[in-house]
Amino acid sequence: MYITALIIGLGREHLLVLDLDTRTRIRVNTREALRYRIRDLVRIRYNGVMTRSIPPQITAGRIVLLHRP
Repeated sequence: MYITALIIGLGREHLLVLDLDTRTRIRVNTREALRYRIRDLVRIRYNGVMTRSIPPQITAGRIVLLHRP
């Protein structure tokens, strides 16, 4: 599965993103978090499993940078 999202927060091994389709904030677990910046537009591939926590969490299989302001 894929989501297109705007990065709104950064951590050491996670991103906080806003899913542009559902307007949901999602925590994305990834070891590549420090490669990105707040306000980057990304496409995230994940295995379809999303936790029911607040915010929901996914583990990224691949992240592609679509746009950097």
